[in-house]
Amino acid sequence: MSHYMRSTDAFTWAMESDPRLRSTVVTVLLLEKSPNWDRVRDRINLISRKLPMFRQRVVESPLQGAPRWEDAPDFDLDFHIRHVASPEPGTLDGVLELARVAEMEDFDRARPLWEVMLIDGLDDGGAAVVCKFHHALTDGVGGVQIGMILFDLSEQPADTEPLPPARAVSASPWWGEYRSVLGHDVKLAATTVAGALAATPGLVYNSVRRPKSTVESAVATAASIYRTVRPVTHTGSPLMTGRTLTRRLGVHQVPRRALREAAHRGGGALNDAFVAGLAGGLRLYHDEHGVEVGDLHLTMPISLRTEDDEMGGNRITLMRFDVPVGVVDPAERIAAVHQQTAKVRREKSLPYTEWIAGALNLMPRWYIGSILRNVDFLASDVPGIPVPVFLGGASLVMQYAFGPTIGAAVNVTLLSYVDTCSLGIDVDTGAIPDFEVFHECLVAGFDEVLALAA
Repeated sequence: MSHYMRSTDAFTWAMESDPRLRSTVVTVLLLEKSPNWDRVRDRINLISRKLPMFRQRVVESPLQGAPRWEDAPDFDLDFHIRHVASPEPGTLDGVLELARVAEMEDFDRARPLWEVMLIDGLDDGGAAVVCKFHHALTDGVGGVQIGMILFDLSEQPADTEPLPPARAVSASPWWGEYRSVLGHDVKLAATTVAGALAATPGLVYNSVRRPKSTVESAVATAASIYRTVRPVTHTGSPLMTGRTLTRRLGVHQVPRRALREAAHRGGGALNDAFVAGLAGGLRLYHDEHGVEVGDLHLTMPISLRTEDDEMGGNRITLMRFDVPVGVVDPAERIAAVHQQTAKVRREKSLPYTEWIAGALNLMPRWYIGSILRNVDFLASDVPGIPVPVFLGGASLVMQYAFGPTIGAAVNVTLLSYVDTCSLGIDVDTGAIPDFEVFHECLVAGFDEVLALAA
């Protein structure tokens, strides 16, 4: 069985012709003790049975058709699950080094796009899990949904439910691929035409009754689409300009209630305070190097997921806008970020995300790179699990997510767990070679914001 990628996922897949734009996501789970690894393996097996893409690979289609998910003929669960001992001396730094290497390595594209590393022997008696997956497999919210299959709500693991049968994999004749591609293209064209025909009567009616407002709306939509696809010709930062394949990972934690209270004091939401803290850290980092900074280019994933969407999968679009990093007062910075993010969430281009991605997939690969390569930073806020959970009988202490930089100097991902907001920091060392200095500045930037809640 096979199905075609959505246009947004195909865009994510296509942009990786430039390896600096890879969409690898890594998550790190820290456990208070070594779990029952056999039970963990059983849960991962259950996930692979429930979500077909975990047993599928991506296959390029003939005739320049969209890539498609196809059942992997040689799927081996134990190839994707590795069990290793922690590097000495068994600290978090060693786990992050394993995660860093996973982040930089590409996938074996003849196989499904995920790997899990089980790590024993941390110095505090704990254990860790490093999960690596391609962004086309799932987004952050989908990953949290998948986590609820993996985790238990009590220390005593629930019995694993019966496994759905594995699907039989059969080879299709060569001509079947061409027939499938043509059928998919015809269906896609028919859907586009049907959508246009459905919208035509309303457009004609509004054009007759309210011609001025109809023209204004069309112009606003066109302008919004242009803002979505326009290339960024230069970085906003005169300092963080290099782009390489080398990454450095780090973590930080902030209390969720304090961050939310600080957001309230600044007239924004928790996400606004998160971006304001990150912006403050970037300002301090530039100050540390004697470089003046104003606005920086931000890429922010916007979730398009609805209650009707299936578990897993990728339901986001990437929106780019400028953030006033140079604003010193944290309350003013939160207010300014709130104003900007509110405008982005009202963009008229959002309903046309799939069409826009489809058009971009027809563009030269250098153009796709030009849209992303000069972005300064990427920030992603993922609502995590609000209650304590367990894995194989071991309590989950903390979890961190490290999103891909996809051309930016740094990606900071906020993933909440109970009352803590964990920050996963993924830095391109070509842009930020002095990671320790940047980390100190980032912590100070969040301290500025959290002081509002004191």
